[in-house]
Amino acid sequence: MAARASAKPAKKTGVAIDQVGWDRIRPAAVILVSGPEQFLADRAVRQLRDQLTAEDPSLEVNDLEADHYQPGELITLASPSLFAEPRLIRVANVEKCTDAFLTETLRYLESPADDTYLVLRHGGGVRGKKLLDTIRGGTGQGLEVVCAELKKDTEKLDFAAAEFAAERRRVTSGALRALVTAFSDDLAELASACQQLISDAAEEITEATVEKYYEGRVETNSFKVADMAVAGRQGEALVLLRHALASGADPVPVVAAFAMKIRGMAKVHGAYGPSGQLASRLGMAPWQVERAQREVRGWGEDGLGRCIEVVAETDAAVKGAERDAVYALERMVTVISMRGDRPR
Repeated sequence: MAARASAKPAKKTGVAIDQVGWDRIRPAAVILVSGPEQFLADRAVRQLRDQLTAEDPSLEVNDLEADHYQPGELITLASPSLFAEPRLIRVANVEKCTDAFLTETLRYLESPADDTYLVLRHGGGVRGKKLLDTIRGGTGQGLEVVCAELKKDTEKLDFAAAEFAAERRRVTSGALRALVTAFSDDLAELASACQQLISDAAEEITEATVEKYYEGRVETNSFKVADMAVAGRQGEALVLLRHALASGADPVPVVAAFAMKIRGMAKVHGAYGPSGQLASRLGMAPWQVERAQREVRGWGEDGLGRCIEVVAETDAAVKGAERDAVYALERMVTVISMRGDRPR
């Protein structure tokens, strides 16, 4: 499998064990899977199970829920079996653990069982902090797998690119952008879309391929409307908007698409320097900077300000502040198409 684009997490002060990204999980006596991104945590644990099963198909897998833990469960599962099979014990909801779980797991860390891999899933919060600190301090010969939430588009683009790279499939930058745009709110859906294209699509995956498979995604249609409006093509933008709404698009994601585009344009307006440097400073991908720079040419500061205002007004309108959400959307498209001028 090709290497994934995942930066190694910076080790915190006082942490004595290795801290790795979700795609770098490896066997250890105790594995703390931390962080809020459940999809990546699930995938990491599956990857570990596959590694261990490949080494020994007799692997015995057991699951515990730390928030419903009964005294003695961990010791029972970790006790040597008659045939001495290796054991994988997966524990969920450690951030909600019972006192009994906390007490017995701290005791277990002092002498982990042979041929046993204990995986502790902690989604965040202060509950169980003593346990986490003990593991991170080195007790139990542990490893921490950090599953941070992918918030930036650049992180999601890297994730999607790595999905295709792992299967040695060619994918264009336009296809990656279209996928991230269409599935920006759900990492599991983004991964599923990547895998479907890997399984079904032609040798090279392009933006046209993505549109063929996922043209019904609301966000994709929404960004097309925004593209037309920003380009000043008011008529085409209104036609696309009506088509999107007729196809079942929800007004709220439509406004969100406009907000993202206008926000990007506002960020680069008046900014100078190479796209790579600006991208790092502005929290954008280089291609996003370059596109926003092209789109904002000819725009004035006042016009951008008015567009930001109308997007905010429209967001409130489609969430109940006005009775006619469609009219509010059409008004927004018109104002942005006119670069901030109010319709007469």
